[in-house]
Amino acid sequence: MDLGWVLRADNQAKQVAVQETINLAGLQLPWRPVLAIVLITLLITVDFYYDILNSILLHPTVELVLRYRAIDRIGLYLLIPLLTIVLIYRENPSDYGFTLGDWRTGLVLTALCWLIATPILYFASQTPAMRSYYAAFKQSPAGVISMAALDLFGWEFVFRGFLLFALLRVAGPSAVVLQAVPFALGHLGKPPLETLSTIFGGTLFGWVAWRTRSFLYPFLMHLYILSFTIFAVTLIR
Repeated sequence: MDLGWVLRADNQAKQVAVQETINLAGLQLPWRPVLAIVLITLLITVDFYYDILNSILLHPTVELVLRYRAIDRIGLYLLIPLLTIVLIYRENPSDYGFTLGDWRTGLVLTALCWLIATPILYFASQTPAMRSYYAAFKQSPAGVISMAALDLFGWEFVFRGFLLFALLRVAGPSAVVLQAVPFALGHLGKPPLETLSTIFGGTLFGWVAWRTRSFLYPFLMHLYILSFTIFAVTLIR
C-alpha cells in the first residue's frame, strides 16, 4: 500500500474534521472525535460496573458467565459505535476501519505477531498472577476461541476502528498512541504484567490498524494472544 496515500488521506480527513466543530462555552470542538471519546468513556464505565446479561439470567455456569459477558461487549463496543457512525455521523463504517483494507499487509503483520508473541506469551502465562486469573477460563478449545472472538471483536473495533479513525482527523499520527490510553485503562483489574504491557500492545495494534486501514488484523492478533494465554494456563502444566 502507498503510505503517501495514507498520509494524504489522513490530512484531508483532519482538514474536514476541523471544519465540523461545535461551540461549547466558547470552545470550538470537533464534535465527532469528542463524541467518540465521551461515548467510549461511558461504555467502558458501564462494562466495568454492570454485568447486564448475567444480572438477568440466573445461576449460569462459569462458561456461560464468560459468554454472556462477551455478548454484552458485542452490544456495547460493536453495535452502539456502528449505530453512532451510521445514524449520527451519517458516514460509512468502512471509514472507521470496518473493511478488509490492505489485507495482504494485514495477514503478513498478523503472522509475524503470532510468531513473535508465542514464546513471550508462554513464559508470561506461567507466572502466578496470570495462572490464577485465567484458570477460571478453562473450557473446550472451540469454546475458548468462540468466547474470545465474541469478547474481542467489538473491543477491537471500538479502539482500533471507531476511536482511532475519529482521532486521526484531529490528532494525526498521535491518534495511534492516544487510542491506546483508554484501552490500557480498560485492563485495570487484570494481572499487572498484562495491564502494564497494554499501552505498548495497544499502540502496536493501533499502528497496524492505521497501516492497513482496518481493525480486523489487530483483532486477529488479539484473538490469538488471548486464546493462546488461556490454553497455556489451562492445558499446559
